Amino acid sequence: MSVRKFLLPVSSSASAEVALHTGLMLAKMWNAHLLVLHIRVDSRDVAPLAGEGLSGAMIEEMMTATERESGSRALGLREMFTLATEEHHVMVGDAVVGRNEPSASFASVTGREDEIIAHQARLADLTIVPHPQAGEDVASADALHAVLFDSGRPVLMAPLVRPASIGKRIAIAWNGMSNAASALASVMPFVRQAEAVRVLASNEYQRRGPLAAEVVEYIAHHGVTADIVMFRPIDRVVGAGLLAAAEDFGADLMSMGAYSTSRLRELILGGTTTYVLENATLPVIMNR
Repeated sequence: MSVRKFLLPVSSSASAEVALHTGLMLAKMWNAHLLVLHIRVDSRDVAPLAGEGLSGAMIEEMMTATERESGSRALGLREMFTLATEEHHVMVGDAVVGRNEPSASFASVTGREDEIIAHQARLADLTIVPHPQAGEDVASADALHAVLFDSGRPVLMAPLVRPASIGKRIAIAWNGMSNAASALASVMPFVRQAEAVRVLASNEYQRRGPLAAEVVEYIAHHGVTADIVMFRPIDRVVGAGLLAAAEDFGADLMSMGAYSTSRLRELILGGTTTYVLENATLPVIMNR
């Protein structure tokens, strides 16, 4: 099993920089193709948001300003893409069947961001999104949720700073749930190449389902040895204990199931997924 195509939706230079370098590192790691996708706002969508009381000329001016800003943003992202691919020595152009080398392409399209991202992610082995805290760009969180809830595919949240490595030391967050199993399946190509693998479990995190020891046995069938660490919540926060255990292991990649409870409940009451999204500094592969 290998990874051949990555998708990276980007919306601003401030949030995209680390995610772009993360994506290029992964493309080189797998001799895969990275599609960097910028989705421009459709200026026609501005009119219904303008509200009543604005003249046609004012609405037209707002639409023109939206197009101008979107074009400027696309230009800045393309320039960033060009510099990053040159730095990583990655060929620019569409992926060529049978060519075993990394490549990358940049596309700018117009439409509904959540819909386009979800549709494109369905035909990507892994979608990379900027960290929700990077550049204070709310679009990063929207992209992550579009993949999680409407693509049926895994998503990788990029770290906050450029990683020195990805996938050498892998932490597997395990609670027995089906989404954790899906995340495990998504990280298995990385697991097979890792230097060390650790399953992180907790009595407070575990739900009905297979236990951590069974995960270790499953991984062993793939020729990989893993160990188990039972972590404890910190100040009763499971996510804090999980991230601390991953840091103690020196993990440079973690997998976990996302939103075992509803997203709304997590946003109101808090939860492990929300905590990790807000506080993780390492790359995290998530499945729902």
